[in-house]
Amino acid sequence: MSARSSSTSKSGKTDNKQHKMKILNASWYSGLLKRPLDRTSEEIERASAHLRDVSAAEKFHHCLVQQMALYARYDRLDENVLVIRQGDYGVNWYLVLSGSLAVYSSENLRLKAGPKLCTLTSGASFGEGIFTRNPHQISVVTVDKTELLWMDYKDMKLLWERHREMMDAAITSLENLPNLNDEMKKLLVSKDTKTWDDSLNPASPICAEPSGNISHAAWVLRTILMGHHGHMIRDRKYHLRTYKRCLVGCELVDWILDTFPKVDNREHAAGMCQALLEEGVFVHVCKQHPFLDQYLFYRFLEDEATPGPLPTEADLERAQEDLFDVFSLLAQASPDAALRVILRKLPDDRTSEDVEIVYEELLQIKSLQHLSCTVKRELASVIMFEAHSHSGTVLFNQGDEGRSWYIVAKGSVNVSIHGKGVVCVLGEADDFGKLALVNDAPRAATITLAEDNCHFLRVDKDDFNRILRDVEANTVRLKEHGQDVLILEKIPFPVDSNGSFHSEYKYSVMAGTPEKMLEYLLETAMDPKKEHQMAGTFLDDFLLTHSIFFPDEKLCAAMSKHYHASADSTDTQDDCDFVLSQKKCVIQFVLTWYDLELDKFSGSLPISQFIESLTKSVAQDCLAYPGLIGDHEALLAIYKDRKSSAGPNKVSKMKSFFPSRRGHTKSSLGEGDGEKKVPVRSGDEYIFKVYCADHTYSSVRLPMASSVRDIVVGARDKLCLGTDAVLCEVKSNGERVVFKDQDRFVIMSLSLNGRLFIAPREHLDALTPVPEQEGPNISTMPALELMSTRELAVQITLFDWELFTAVPEQEMLNKVFGTQVFPSGFSANLDHILFRFDQLQYWIVTEMVLVLNLSKRVQLLRKFIKLAQHCKDLNNYHAFFAITMGLGHLAVSRLSQTWEKLTSKMKKTFSDFEILLEPARNHRAYRQVVSTLTPPVIPYMPLLIKDMTFVNEGNKTHYDNMINFEKMHMIAQSLRTVRFCRSEPLELESAEAPKTGSDIRSYIRNLHVIDNQRILTNLSHKCEPRKG
Repeated sequence: MSARSSSTSKSGKTDNKQHKMKILNASWYSGLLKRPLDRTSEEIERASAHLRDVSAAEKFHHCLVQQMALYARYDRLDENVLVIRQGDYGVNWYLVLSGSLAVYSSENLRLKAGPKLCTLTSGASFGEGIFTRNPHQISVVTVDKTELLWMDYKDMKLLWERHREMMDAAITSLENLPNLNDEMKKLLVSKDTKTWDDSLNPASPICAEPSGNISHAAWVLRTILMGHHGHMIRDRKYHLRTYKRCLVGCELVDWILDTFPKVDNREHAAGMCQALLEEGVFVHVCKQHPFLDQYLFYRFLEDEATPGPLPTEADLERAQEDLFDVFSLLAQASPDAALRVILRKLPDDRTSEDVEIVYEELLQIKSLQHLSCTVKRELASVIMFEAHSHSGTVLFNQGDEGRSWYIVAKGSVNVSIHGKGVVCVLGEADDFGKLALVNDAPRAATITLAEDNCHFLRVDKDDFNRILRDVEANTVRLKEHGQDVLILEKIPFPVDSNGSFHSEYKYSVMAGTPEKMLEYLLETAMDPKKEHQMAGTFLDDFLLTHSIFFPDEKLCAAMSKHYHASADSTDTQDDCDFVLSQKKCVIQFVLTWYDLELDKFSGSLPISQFIESLTKSVAQDCLAYPGLIGDHEALLAIYKDRKSSAGPNKVSKMKSFFPSRRGHTKSSLGEGDGEKKVPVRSGDEYIFKVYCADHTYSSVRLPMASSVRDIVVGARDKLCLGTDAVLCEVKSNGERVVFKDQDRFVIMSLSLNGRLFIAPREHLDALTPVPEQEGPNISTMPALELMSTRELAVQITLFDWELFTAVPEQEMLNKVFGTQVFPSGFSANLDHILFRFDQLQYWIVTEMVLVLNLSKRVQLLRKFIKLAQHCKDLNNYHAFFAITMGLGHLAVSRLSQTWEKLTSKMKKTFSDFEILLEPARNHRAYRQVVSTLTPPVIPYMPLLIKDMTFVNEGNKTHYDNMINFEKMHMIAQSLRTVRFCRSEPLELESAEAPKTGSDIRSYIRNLHVIDNQRILTNLSHKCEPRKG
């Protein structure tokens, strides 16, 4: 009985254990189907217990098994399921628990499978390619029902970092796999020797899959070449080897230049081909070179493994229709593709031209604006390109060692911190990773790709530290009383001495006190014996920007001090020569200043007084220093010219520029298109038209520079208002903007149809726009039909040129730096040309939505597109941008029936305009076009002001007690651009009869527009009602 009971008891315990194990085995992986964060401790322990009993995991350390239960996922697959595709980038690592998988490899990635290489069974792992960031070189397919554990890159990398030694057992040694053939062993050898970063190889693609547009472009080009130029794509022999269906690089460039006239140089054509190659649809036959304009063999991917099909007649017809669009697409992509070729070269392989191209690109990157030009130039020689194809790729983890600094060139990344998740998203031109390099500290966050196909510029730690060391080594600091007063950068340059070269040095000013920089200028730039020591454009930059940090009165006082500084040191001939040299340097500085800023010498009281005083001093010194006689004559000519030039009173007798606001703005001396116009000056009188709540108005005649308080006082007395009256702008949409008492030049800050109103503060809500602010309600289409489009463009350009040439460079500084730097700053002429831009843009929109007849509207749309083309041909990019942006306004762009009736040629023309307007890469397309133009040019003024504002806000003006002159260099560059654009006169003649030309001129200078978005939208829907 006891024995039986014992036996029965043991049998029962065994049955219970087997029952429990059966339940356990059935549910052990339930937790592995969840996200790691959602798993309970029981589920993790259950999975861990099961894995320790599985033979596939017996080689793993028990601690590692526990971690796998925490991070791994479970999957059960049927037979013939593709787990890994050759050519795809790795995202997961796999462990085989049961079943088997076949490994294949194919030379043609388009084939589903090649010859079988080996079989993976229980305990094998694969997917180690996630650590190399290279495409898979094999495909893996299940042979029968298979159980797998898998981990993504982030979790696998985390385990590797925590358990590096134990993880060695988790990576299968592929050479020891059963049934491994010789081809697989060769594959493994190539894998071991392959670099982990294909971004450095310009011959390799930068993305996993080509974009649809580039794939189509490759198809179109191959179809055209195979169908009409079959001699270009053929089998070729080289060094006893035959290359199937390939073409020669230089021959392809020749064909592009012959076929597409808009590409005017071989470098541009080569860049178009590189755009195909870098996306993998076009390859070098040995995959060793990027696209080069040389006798090298290339082929289309379609012909890579086996020759692709010949095109049909239908294919040729379709390809011919799309050829122009394809060329335009590739022409747009060419500059970036060519730049990436340079960035993928090793630093030692880059030429001086390569470095200069990269440097010009770095100047446009916001995150680098705070760096000196020298540092940017050094970065241009070492900065590298890096690309990642898949969203979720981890660039580095929090706590990693800092090895590189990154700048986002394309795409975006997520910034994550342990315990907080994603704290921000960084986009194009943002940078990250520099702090860890500067502080030599671990990474403070994890960076993960937020989207596919992200591109980066990368500076590695060693290069970063070397540049900082070199810059400091080439920096010369001059101190006075223990403080830096001048910082120079030493720049070596080669000198040829009888056939042998040696290095000498020029010095560029990086920072300094105003007084010390002036002293350095007088001692070097103004002295012919020392002029060679100065590098760059320091003299011009100083004169163009001195008003920011060294106002006229202080500069004149400092020069006067320098002129008289050594008057007592005349004991010896050397002393006399030194004093004469010092005086000549001051005079030469003044003459150079006069040549550069002629207008200032007639409009600035401190300069006028200084010139008068200096001229008298030089006249007195001519007796002791006869060498000053010629200088005195030059100064006397300036003095007489200043006296004879028109002063403020004389200018006021001529018509000044004012925005043409119908019923609102008038010159103090009346209208008249025949009068010669001159720039607006702050002392010019102006008739301010100020409205009341009942739409009655009063006119107040005051100087342009009058404050709001002066206008209020003048208007309230006439309108019998109390002392609590305030001045405000009422816009056409009813919005009110209240001005402060100290505000000045308010007339130039009004919107297109804005008006000045005055009312007690408590009655501001009662103010409404006057009827005329709504703008016109009838189109001028009947008049426009009779006007020549070319003549319209000519008259627009003539008026814009008058406005552009009337803008003093000082007004641009006033606008950008504001009243904090220039308390009495005046920018009315600049405001006028910016106002004109908005006026032209809304004129286009207004005319389009006021034409209700569809055929007439299509005719007007064609006329405006031609008008934009004419303005572009006349180098008037200010008007070109305004017109094109007007046509892109929502109220116009939504008129689908109108746009559909345009010819394909006209649509293509407008599409090219939009490409030029594309703001990507800091308006790179526009900047490249403008850089090739010759003056006269009317540039896109809002972008110039944006550039200067960008430099001002991104860089400090002062470092300690010194001026950051690197910033002044960049500001001066924009001013030089303006100076270059108007360095030649505009010579345009009207082709119309005088009467017709005068009518068009009057029309262009008195445009009436609607600027109320609600009214424009309603009129647009009236033209073409919303569908549905």
